[in-house]
Amino acid sequence: MKNFFTSESVTQGHPDKVCDSVADAVLDEFLKGDSDSRVACEVVATTDYMLVTGEITSKAKVDVQSVARKVISNIGYNDKKAGFSADTVRIDVRLNSQSADIALGVDNSFETKEEGGEDVYDKTGAGDQGLMFGYACRETEELMPLPVMLAHKMCKKLEEVRKSGELSYIRPDGKGQVTVEYENGAPRRIEAVVLSSQHDDTVTTETLRRDLKARVIDAVLPEKYLDKDTKYYINPTGRFEIGGPAGDSGLTGRKIIVDTYGGRCPHGGGSFSGKDPTKVDRSATYMARYIAKNVVAAGLADECQIQVAYAIGVAKPVSVMVNTFGTGRLPDGEIADIIVKEFDLRPAAIIEKLGLKKPVYAATAAYGHFGKDGVSWEKTDRAADLAKYLK
Repeated sequence: MKNFFTSESVTQGHPDKVCDSVADAVLDEFLKGDSDSRVACEVVATTDYMLVTGEITSKAKVDVQSVARKVISNIGYNDKKAGFSADTVRIDVRLNSQSADIALGVDNSFETKEEGGEDVYDKTGAGDQGLMFGYACRETEELMPLPVMLAHKMCKKLEEVRKSGELSYIRPDGKGQVTVEYENGAPRRIEAVVLSSQHDDTVTTETLRRDLKARVIDAVLPEKYLDKDTKYYINPTGRFEIGGPAGDSGLTGRKIIVDTYGGRCPHGGGSFSGKDPTKVDRSATYMARYIAKNVVAAGLADECQIQVAYAIGVAKPVSVMVNTFGTGRLPDGEIADIIVKEFDLRPAAIIEKLGLKKPVYAATAAYGHFGKDGVSWEKTDRAADLAKYLK
């Protein structure tokens, strides 16, 4: 039985990712000065204008405008004629303190107020209600779905050939998409590739398409998945000179499917960028990925989806659900029980386990939050502990 699945990614210069990158850079700067900072930073960008807003309570002092201009410059928006430049963009900062009502639930959870809980991890309640998902599968060495990993690698390569000067006419905005054909649940071949890159006015469409095919697509997509029937759509409109926030407004949190699993796994709805780890939208989603990856690495299942849900101000999750899509070596309910036994899902415990009070977030803003090296939630250090349940 054959079917197709498609996932997309975007470059760091995509207008929404510009906003995510600024929001996470602001978060990191506050955490550098005060690891207990409460940050909910939202960013919007359009032609030569950026608004940084949200709620921040912190002992740290941060020059938010300077942080934003540095991010914009590092991405590559330095041409005044392009309509969005680090030197000319107007940046308004409108930041308030975190709501006292929210702080009340985070600082003094339901467990400590109503149930007399004395455990150190009981004190911190969830920063909001919500549901979060984690996922892992065996399609790639990163234990991620193949389509989204290929889309990320393609877009990241597009950024690399621009920043290295290999393709000097490329500009920061871009996006890609990969469609994979599956047979009996396993990836068989790549059906279609879409790649669109912003460029200057000197390059011809013919040259652009030839160069992107050879130096980006062919450089990163595995040859074993490509065949004579693979379709390529490279800058299909023909021209893409106006891009970035000058071509389309950007907004924090608008690429949540790019940030996670490319649509393979449901999304609870909350975005990640600009949020400190007391916001379970971020921290619990990272923990759910960590657990799902360890479940698969341990051999309990070949595919694992986890849902965890919280009530605002309450430390313990209200539910934990597991779906292994028929690949589990144990019943899904039993795996869920194992997870509850082996992993502490209270926000303070998650923050400590994954080291989330550190300024580690700027690196997550582009090319997905999962399947990356060097982040704590991608470790498989609990696989051996979980594998014992198979005996």
